[in-house]
Amino acid sequence: MTSISAIQAALREQNIESWLFFDHHHRDPIAYRILGLDEHAHVTRRWFYLIPAQGEPRKLVHRIESGRLDSLPGERLAYSSWAELVAGIEHLLRGTRQMAMQYSPNNVIMYNSMVDAGTVELLRSMGKEIVTSANLVAQFEAVLTPEQIESHYSAQRKIDAILAEGFAEIGRRVRANSPDANEYAMVRWLSDAMTRDGLIWENGPNVSVNGNAADSHYEPTEESSKPIQRGDFVLIDIWGRENAPASCYYDITWVGVVDREPTARENEVFYAVRDGRDAAIACVQAAFAAKQPLPGWQVDDAARAVLRERGLGDAFTHRTGHNIAHDIHGNGANLDNLETHDERLILPHTCFSVEPGAYLAEEGFGIRSEVNMMTWPDRAEVTGRVQTELLRI
Repeated sequence: MTSISAIQAALREQNIESWLFFDHHHRDPIAYRILGLDEHAHVTRRWFYLIPAQGEPRKLVHRIESGRLDSLPGERLAYSSWAELVAGIEHLLRGTRQMAMQYSPNNVIMYNSMVDAGTVELLRSMGKEIVTSANLVAQFEAVLTPEQIESHYSAQRKIDAILAEGFAEIGRRVRANSPDANEYAMVRWLSDAMTRDGLIWENGPNVSVNGNAADSHYEPTEESSKPIQRGDFVLIDIWGRENAPASCYYDITWVGVVDREPTARENEVFYAVRDGRDAAIACVQAAFAAKQPLPGWQVDDAARAVLRERGLGDAFTHRTGHNIAHDIHGNGANLDNLETHDERLILPHTCFSVEPGAYLAEEGFGIRSEVNMMTWPDRAEVTGRVQTELLRI
């Protein structure tokens, strides 16, 4: 649970009067994590919890679930009827004009859009100003502890080694004409290696050959798996974290060619993606060295400008990167000015991917180069190995 005093300090720092948490049927998992509530509790009625920047919190619960917020401090109000609910909300919010909620204007940051439109309408009808809690959520969900940071580096060391050996294993299987030289068999090999090293993950990893690499979310199955042969183009996307509470993910993508030199076109596309990646990295490092605020969208622009200049803007079909924490896609700022205009600031002690790509299905291949970055108050660094040339497998 995040302490109430820490939340109040963050509200004062961001010049927000209060934070109103609201849920019905577990529609807002963010609230449960930040407030330390039981994420599996039986919740069938609406509850509200107001934390003002100054003073005591207040809560509003239904009488048949009156103990739902007993673990939290503050005055308790109760309701049964809809009329009592409206009156209870007005009493709960007395003296408060502005409140943050899990709300995003125009649903720009959909990851933070948990409160329903009707509740926002009701509060506005009472003269309340609703502002987004996006940067508050990032502060309490994305900022990593020293232990989480170390867990990221532990996963990094293991996955970097597994990936290098995985590419070598592909080469061995191809040259031995093994029936297990295929996408799905290599997914199993990588998964087994991560399990032996005590790592866990969701979905994946992904091994994509030739045209499948042009599908940025391709997932081979045993039935759809393609063989890996001499002359093929191979992309591997792999991610995992230590099997420990609150551990932080590591997530990377590398690409290479089997038993041949890359074509001029493959090199041209790889260098464009690599240079876009490095432009994003440089953007982050310069801002943190200068201690300048940096929203996620600006980093996306830095990478995307390079690919547009190289004639690959239309082939770069996703954001430049995503926040990484205990969840592979965390609640901090994404590097995104394509899918969303992410104005959330990249905070110190957060982790995120940098992964521009170019997907050329008509040419039979796709390239993504993914690294992770970690930030501190005055610096930022890439946390693992960095690919600078196409691999020769």
